[in-house]
Amino acid sequence: MYETVINRVETIALPVLDDLGLDLVEIQYRREQHGWVLRLIIDKIDGVSLDECTAVSREISQLLDIEDFIDQAYNLEVSSPGLDRPLKYMTDFERFVGRLAKIKTIEPIGSERVFIGRIKRTEGEAIVLGVGTKEVVILFSQVAKARLEVEF
Repeated sequence: MYETVINRVETIALPVLDDLGLDLVEIQYRREQHGWVLRLIIDKIDGVSLDECTAVSREISQLLDIEDFIDQAYNLEVSSPGLDRPLKYMTDFERFVGRLAKIKTIEPIGSERVFIGRIKRTEGEAIVLGVGTKEVVILFSQVAKARLEVEF
């Protein structure tokens, strides 16, 4: 059920976001303390403004009302990914070269599954991460979860 809702929302949201010059980072649909929440996390190169979040919310809300495929009542939330945004696509790693990231792999590389380091570059379908004085090459297909780390 969750995947069906997320897939249909993605189909509706992508053209709207494309028209507004925004990227879809993630869609979440889940039950939380105060009921069901449909959350769209959006971004663009120089960040997302409150006005852009409001515009997306208004437009997506209207389209979801027309399609009317979500059975239960829910709250629609549109927000930016924050400083520790997830890295879900190869293009995210390319975009954030030079930034500090935490990558968890599906299987160990050497004896490690969690790497924190600077994204040095991408090479085809591989991410080169600077960890201390070493470079670790991680195939994108081996990434279980990745996100930017907040730097102070």
